[in-house]
Amino acid sequence: MSSMNTNSSASERMMARPVGMGHPGPNETKRVPVRIIVADSEAIFRVGMGKIFALEKDLEVVAQTDTLAQTFNVVSSTPADVILFEAGLSPNPAESVSEVIRRSQPGTKIIVISHFTGEEETVDYLRRGVRGILTRSVSPDLLVRCVRKVSVGETWLDNQGVNWVIEAYRTQAEHGASPKQQLRLSEKEMLIIGGVTQGLKNKDIALEVGTTEQVVKNYLRKIYDKLGVSDRLELALYSMHRRLLDGYVPLSDRDASGVHFPGVPVPGPEARQSDTPAGANGNSKKQ
Repeated sequence: MSSMNTNSSASERMMARPVGMGHPGPNETKRVPVRIIVADSEAIFRVGMGKIFALEKDLEVVAQTDTLAQTFNVVSSTPADVILFEAGLSPNPAESVSEVIRRSQPGTKIIVISHFTGEEETVDYLRRGVRGILTRSVSPDLLVRCVRKVSVGETWLDNQGVNWVIEAYRTQAEHGASPKQQLRLSEKEMLIIGGVTQGLKNKDIALEVGTTEQVVKNYLRKIYDKLGVSDRLELALYSMHRRLLDGYVPLSDRDASGVHFPGVPVPGPEARQSDTPAGANGNSKKQ
């Protein structure tokens, strides 16, 4: 088992080493334990992990969940350092992982536990922000080591997983296609990216596109996942660095003929009334 060090300057959250007769020295303080949320559908695994962590003074289980809905609620309200997420909790674990990360408290890191994780799933999990991947058969010792390493900012993969990730990035570098073609961004996604790059707020983008603020938020989550960014600033920087908006007409500069993209034909007068995004002509129609 290997761990890739992504934050070598971080210090482990372990109890300070006692000095003398068990009393901490003047410059030593007790560190708070690593707070863990265990999200697993099988009681035997939840109980087992709870007993393993109970033996470690620097690790503490602060919550346990056994359904996906319960996990979403708990991670949004319970401060934690690490979430152990069983892939079997969801029929679409990759999408659920992204949602767990979005709902979690800032700084929370997620470890996925699965019976088997192939090459495609491993690379996808890492791109979505997962910091560790374990199998169901992991030993107690490796489980504890993984949680400690991930809690201080390292990424935990087995040797095969490391090779898969390296190969994925090597392949991406060798076959660098146009980002717009590779990622298949829709016209509405391009509109929203353009609005973010201009510094518009969600409600302003929604007004221009002709939809609701909530729909814009939903689109942004999908865009973040596609591009591998985590917030509006990263999205704007990514967009400018990859030149995603080359040839794009800003929302504020649109005329009655709508938004033009290279290679996208302009609709005729008959089609404009029905095809122009609601809101551009003042007749906002919520979705």
